[in-house]
Amino acid sequence: LSGNARNCFLTGSPGSYRNFTGKGLRCLLDVPNTEVYRNGHHSSGRFCSQSSQPLGKKIPSLQISSAGQLPHHFPAWNLQIVRSFHTSPALQAAPVPLFWIIVKPAQKLFAIILGRSIRKWWKALPPNKRELFKESARKNKWKILLGVSSLGVVFVMFYFTHLEETPITGRARLMVFGKEHFRELSQMEYDMWMKLFKSQMLPETDAGYQLVETIVGHLSESNKDVPQVSALKWVIHVVDEPVVNAFVLPNGQVFVFTGLLDAVSDIHQLSFILGHEIAHAVLEHAVKKASLVHFLDFLSLIFLTMIWAICPRDSLAVVGQWIQSKLQEFVFDRPYSRTLEAEADKVGLQFAAKACVDVRASSVFWQQMELAEAIEGQPKLPEWLSTHPSHENRAEHLDRLIPEALKIRERCNCPSLSGPDPRLIFRLNMQRLLKLAEGQEAPNSTKQDPSKPKLDFPRT
Repeated sequence: LSGNARNCFLTGSPGSYRNFTGKGLRCLLDVPNTEVYRNGHHSSGRFCSQSSQPLGKKIPSLQISSAGQLPHHFPAWNLQIVRSFHTSPALQAAPVPLFWIIVKPAQKLFAIILGRSIRKWWKALPPNKRELFKESARKNKWKILLGVSSLGVVFVMFYFTHLEETPITGRARLMVFGKEHFRELSQMEYDMWMKLFKSQMLPETDAGYQLVETIVGHLSESNKDVPQVSALKWVIHVVDEPVVNAFVLPNGQVFVFTGLLDAVSDIHQLSFILGHEIAHAVLEHAVKKASLVHFLDFLSLIFLTMIWAICPRDSLAVVGQWIQSKLQEFVFDRPYSRTLEAEADKVGLQFAAKACVDVRASSVFWQQMELAEAIEGQPKLPEWLSTHPSHENRAEHLDRLIPEALKIRERCNCPSLSGPDPRLIFRLNMQRLLKLAEGQEAPNSTKQDPSKPKLDFPRT
């Protein structure tokens, strides 16, 4: 849910959204919730599995009362519970991705020194020798062009020989690093997060912890026909931190913050979000992104050397280097991150649909997030500046995917959805409260700055 880095190898920082759940806003965002996971009379209607083997356990019904209280008893899922804290051995060899992260500044420094040395060497040459070099370059221009083209062919061959098929979606992806190296890196990051949040971990007896455990268990059991889901051991960690965030490491470590539990309106939204984060791990997005970034960084070293060799002064070379880095960031890195987020939304929605979740609530969550940021007065930045799609675009994208997700629910023999569409309820509540806000602002309209309208939502 967040994209800002904070000394983190594979995921974003847990702090990107403030807790927006006040009493009045909570009443606005709540959607009437009926029974979430109905326990039908036939166990075959609970799951949609590609495998022919029947599931051994039925999923009890899970309800949230009208008062918003969580159930006191949850089923015991086959999840690995890890509460101990440990660190990796001090002499353990660093994985390859971590090695490249460490040497990346050294690579850039070498490119800068090389380019600067070429420029100084060229300036130090007498004018007659410069003319000789230029004449020689003109005579051998086809050889030089052939050499540059050969280098380009090598990069193209490397790219296409390292393409693999993405699980579930079948989309081609670049894989430079081995998955076993990222498992080691995931363990290192897990140790870092556990040290950071050691004193804030909720106990296993906490209702919020049990809720997350139940949902993750239900999602994994409902999608166990997907090899990548059944291969991972999902470990639950709930952090008592008022930030609206959750993430899953590539090794199956699930981190959920209590701010997210407060922000969602019902269990359907939370199930979709956890499905989205599980999709990141299943689709191996961390490996994909690191591979592309490493490939682009290697290519950028060539341009960095050229910039420092061609620019007549160091100050111009610094500006050129900054422009080159920003072009790479906004043309390749951030658009690719948004593509991965959209892919995780799609697959996460499918996971939720197979778990018989009300998938219509997924787009409502992002509408709530957009509304919350507007009420808090947060600036609305253009999407191209972010690593994540805008809340509005995510909601629209999910609305386009929801009809197919509803068909998946039908194929999985899920109980039919009862009650009105939560998206319609949200729109009606918005219209009603906006009218109330306009009525309250009318008597005081002469006292307010028309350029800064303020919506005073009633606390009901």
